[in-house]
Amino acid sequence: MTVLPQTTEKKLGLVIDLDTCVGCHACVISCKGWNTENYGAPLSDSDAYGAEPVGTFLNRVHAFEVQPDNGAPAQAVHFPKSCLHCEDAPCVTVCPTGASYKRREDGVVLVNEDACIGCGLCAWACPYGARELDTQAGVMKKCTLCVDRIYNENLPEEDRVPACVRSCPAGARHFGDFADPDSNVSRLSAERGGFDLMPEMGTRPVNKYLPPRPKDQLTCSGGAAPARAVADNPGGFLAWLDKALEKL
Repeated sequence: MTVLPQTTEKKLGLVIDLDTCVGCHACVISCKGWNTENYGAPLSDSDAYGAEPVGTFLNRVHAFEVQPDNGAPAQAVHFPKSCLHCEDAPCVTVCPTGASYKRREDGVVLVNEDACIGCGLCAWACPYGARELDTQAGVMKKCTLCVDRIYNENLPEEDRVPACVRSCPAGARHFGDFADPDSNVSRLSAERGGFDLMPEMGTRPVNKYLPPRPKDQLTCSGGAAPARAVADNPGGFLAWLDKALEKL
């Protein structure tokens, strides 16, 4: 079985802002495109336009309807999910051939496709469903944090980030080194209460999620109309809208 490094020089990963993500799937499309059309190993599709399409994706976006605890109206939350590059990655330690490994220099979890036999043990071990079997290639595929981009000196410096980060129109995805407390991702996570996905699994994922911010509410008090109650003391988006309307 593959052995995890005790420490890594860097902890490269993502911060994903659930408050900002609009579920547009730009990250999904750019990830698929980069890993199929450029430097990465192609991600195959089978019967893409048929009755039973099968495709390999390294990044997916799920949508949920969430009911806040304070009784506020339900809201949609878009939840992007890919490999979390865990510090205690179970997908690495179960690999019988050593194909799955975690890099000591930056903490990125990768798959050596030449050594992968497609047994699927890593997919069973991953609690996040981040591993996918490429049925045409016969090997397991996963997010690589675009190591072929972030170290590629042939690209402009602004493009040396994961494809999903570069393409996000809402700025919901951020890339950096969590080992540096002054990095953008470390500061964002500290300021906004970044949290681990399923911490009870003990995998210590590097990627963090930022929770949705509380939403403005229309409330009725003492028979007053809801619009009047909010207008007396607007906040957040409503405060901005109130100021914008005053200028008209």
